[in-house]
Amino acid sequence: MPLVSTTQLIKLQSKVENIRNICILAHVDHGKTTLSDSLLASNGIISTKLAGKVRYLDSREDEQERGITMEASGISLYFNVLRKSLEGQESSDDYLINLIDAPGHVDFSSEVSTASRLCDGALVLVDVVEGVCTQTHAVLRQAWLENVQPVLVLNKIDRLITELKLTPQEAYIHLNKILEQVNAIMGTFFAGDIMEEETRRHEAEKEKLLQQGNEQIEVDNISAELSLEDRDDSKIYFTPDSGNVVFASAIDGWAFRVENFVQFYAAKLGMKENILRKVLWGDYYLEPKTKRLLQHKHLKGRQLKPLFVQLVLENIWSIYDSIIINNNREKIEKIVKTLNLKILPRDMRSKDTRNLLTTIFTQWLPLSSAVLLTVIDQLPSPVVAQPVRLPKMLYPNTDMPEKPANENEKALFSCDFSDTAPIIAYVSKMFAIPSNMLPENRRRQLTAEELRERGKAHRERLRALNGQSEESVSETSSTTSTLTSPESLDESVEKIKVSSQTDEDGEVDQPKTTKETFVGFARLYSGTIRVGQKLYVLGPKYDPTFPDKFCSEITVENLYLMMGRELEALKEVPAGNVFGIGGLEGHILKNGTLSSTKDCKSLAGVSMESAPIVRVALEPAEPSEMGKLTEGLRLLNQADPCVEVLVQETGEHVILTAGEVHLERCLRDLRERFAKIEIQVSPPIVPFRETIVPVPDNQQIKEKDNAQRGLVTLSTTNKYCTIKVRAVPLPQNVTTFLGKNAITIKSILDERQQRNKIETQSIEDEEDTFKDVTIKGNRILEVDEFLDQLEAEFNKASDKEIWKDIVDNIWAFGPKRVGPNLLINHVPNYKRKFSWRKYHQEVNDEVNEEVLSEDNSSKKYELSIRDFVEGIHTGFQLATKSGPLCAEPLMGVAYFLEDFTINTNDEDVDISEIRSKLGGQIITTMRDACNKGFLEWSSRLMLAMYSCDVQATTDTLGRVYGVISRRRGRITSEELKEGTTFFQIFALLPVVESFGFADEIRKRTSGAASPQLIFSGFEMLNEDPFWVPTTEEELEDLGEKSDRENLAKRYMETVRKRKGMFIDKKIVEHAEKQRTLKKK
Repeated sequence: MPLVSTTQLIKLQSKVENIRNICILAHVDHGKTTLSDSLLASNGIISTKLAGKVRYLDSREDEQERGITMEASGISLYFNVLRKSLEGQESSDDYLINLIDAPGHVDFSSEVSTASRLCDGALVLVDVVEGVCTQTHAVLRQAWLENVQPVLVLNKIDRLITELKLTPQEAYIHLNKILEQVNAIMGTFFAGDIMEEETRRHEAEKEKLLQQGNEQIEVDNISAELSLEDRDDSKIYFTPDSGNVVFASAIDGWAFRVENFVQFYAAKLGMKENILRKVLWGDYYLEPKTKRLLQHKHLKGRQLKPLFVQLVLENIWSIYDSIIINNNREKIEKIVKTLNLKILPRDMRSKDTRNLLTTIFTQWLPLSSAVLLTVIDQLPSPVVAQPVRLPKMLYPNTDMPEKPANENEKALFSCDFSDTAPIIAYVSKMFAIPSNMLPENRRRQLTAEELRERGKAHRERLRALNGQSEESVSETSSTTSTLTSPESLDESVEKIKVSSQTDEDGEVDQPKTTKETFVGFARLYSGTIRVGQKLYVLGPKYDPTFPDKFCSEITVENLYLMMGRELEALKEVPAGNVFGIGGLEGHILKNGTLSSTKDCKSLAGVSMESAPIVRVALEPAEPSEMGKLTEGLRLLNQADPCVEVLVQETGEHVILTAGEVHLERCLRDLRERFAKIEIQVSPPIVPFRETIVPVPDNQQIKEKDNAQRGLVTLSTTNKYCTIKVRAVPLPQNVTTFLGKNAITIKSILDERQQRNKIETQSIEDEEDTFKDVTIKGNRILEVDEFLDQLEAEFNKASDKEIWKDIVDNIWAFGPKRVGPNLLINHVPNYKRKFSWRKYHQEVNDEVNEEVLSEDNSSKKYELSIRDFVEGIHTGFQLATKSGPLCAEPLMGVAYFLEDFTINTNDEDVDISEIRSKLGGQIITTMRDACNKGFLEWSSRLMLAMYSCDVQATTDTLGRVYGVISRRRGRITSEELKEGTTFFQIFALLPVVESFGFADEIRKRTSGAASPQLIFSGFEMLNEDPFWVPTTEEELEDLGEKSDRENLAKRYMETVRKRKGMFIDKKIVEHAEKQRTLKKK
């Protein structure tokens, strides 16, 4: 097909009904980029012969080297559809397809999140040999969460023929099982949404009935009164007869839907198309003699083939058999003649059988036509999609309204692109591009008329310059005989050179620059955006009730049409389109919302499926280049939606990445694009957690007389204050619950700050601490619902006496106010004013509360615990943020504040002065008391764990097991995929042992196996880091030095050494034996 001009694409942007915004999602190596190559070939961007080989949208050098996509990239495609009316008249419709190719590797799943937010539909690819993999499940979930309509593409069907050697009947059974697996996943998403909705309705109804005074009503009665609606789930599943399943082989350039063969066979079989469409897939059989359709129950023992096998698969298998497997020339000619294809004689004589196969299939079942027709028929236009998608974006954690609440929402839901509509756009990410690649900086090709005008102006300048030179020569010769100096001639030549470099606008051509410019990857939902307009940038935290916060004003400098590796300049963009926008640098860091009005909700806040877990410290090889590194890190932080850049208290620059491949890409970008300096990288810094468990009976622990375990009493330095704290391990189920609901705890604290209008330390910068602990997709619970569920978790604990009525006494969560550790108030005669219950009710403090009295003459007053609430809280936060083992955060520990005593009985003491001095001492005393209470129990380290998914063949299975066990991994399950020789292995692997794991597996298996590592949480390493042999049996078996390695101690000492903490280790032992030089 000839190259489609940019002008055609720009014209189609205003036809909103004919626009489709789609992305391609799949597991790694399932054929996304190969499929996109074939679609690009339909627009003449690349040659059809090069489709699948050039990987056009993989524009980075490391993407081409590794053969995987690392960055989501977009391109606009044109497609023309010819339709026949019932009267037989043909009509033509032009469509604009905005395509985004997203990565499949788990390290770059943040790119999938940004791509899915911009699109209305998705092509979900599944390799029919590997089947449904971990990332297939993840991308289907992402599409579900974003309300993106999916189409299933069963890719690489050629591998069933050439690799697995399946018959058409076996292939049909195999394809049916994959389809069932995908539909089962969609069913779980649907059931989960139903349960969540019903839970929300149940809680609302319960609260309403309680407010009416029906306290005695039973929960069962409430649920019985709810009128459950039967929701139709038929549209969420993939079925070939509905047209949302495509069978394809992207590498061979063919694809089809059931619809393609329905039109072909309906006339031959004498059947109506709508009937054949329903029976072509499924257990339907054709009786050869009577040409009647039979179901499976009517076969009566006859061995008939399903219609799909007989009419579709056998034809495809025969082509592969004739060309690839047996290379039968006579059969090939017969097939070409039967299908009425036009194949050149040189292609028929070619020895390259794959080329001939691709030529035949691209004429018979062209991939681009089948896929793009499916996109147009099955996926919605912006006008249809936005009323479905926008409510969930505007109200992510609440019930969606049935009707638009204001004019902005009306424009958003209707995709209004009129001049009067408000401009509302979402910027999903910022990407860097060399400045010389921007359209305004590229040299454009001049027309013939412009060349003539330019040449004429140039000749006139030369003529004028020559005339000036002749006048100066004649004047000089009349007064003196001195000739024109060489310097003046050089100046004239230089002027000519300068004038030749000057363009018609009088501007001098600048040398090429390698400076990076940031462009926003955006989608316009309402209005028409134009160059030069002034818009507001609304950050992810923007709230319309506080219009001056997280808001800035910008001028739209440039608009771009996304064309893969290139950008094309635009003057305006109507609603419903995906586009690039310039002028946002310094205003948007990762993502944001653009609006022409401040009365607009922020659309930002994409749920990322993978949180950054691998961190390294960076420093320049030359210390004088620290400024370049800092600037490079700033650019990297803006260009990558997943990476996080931190500056430690020690001054170290640290980056957090999603995995090893992501880390390598970030370091390469820093060295070659952003900082352009040599960088020294520390060994990966892996997070740990510290926790406690009940002490084993055989362990020697100092027991205090009649004292509770973990109870510590400490006094401040000046002995004016005594604190009694008891540490207790939290039940495992409670720790897990708190970790899952960290975002709920944060929302409660944020609401408290807004209600009290207290300008305290913001919690925004504290989100990253427990990103890795929070399980993605959890909804934010209401306060009462959260506390009720927490109380239910405590009731499940074995020792119920300790945790009785504990929820109402919770003082704080930690660390960073949202962690899975608790501070419990057990101080006698003291109740907290702040309650965690809804509306933050004030608790009456009338029970023995010390009244603060102030003597105006002496400036003395009595002190109580209320004066030091912040100090106690800060000490707890410090203790949970930095544990005693290796200064890592704590997890699963509850601290009971049993007593708080102030000793200021001396009348000569100035209490106001003591109060000022006690503040800092109480913080350190509380922290030390918590740490000592922690060490009273048997301490443990918790390791960050990866969930590892590996597909391996039978001959490489043993080597995969060997690598996993050597890395201290644990196999959790192993399944043989039916109909294949592949085993799917699921394992848990410590992050600290994972570096180089993927490369080692690939080396051991000769590239046959490649793992996917996804962070799954923390798991306790059941070894005491302080364990030493003590009993006679242990000393006899292991000796005094303990020949068995204490793994927990090794991890602990590694972290302590990195942080510069004390290590109980001798540097040199027996120094006299260290000498290696002989005496002379």
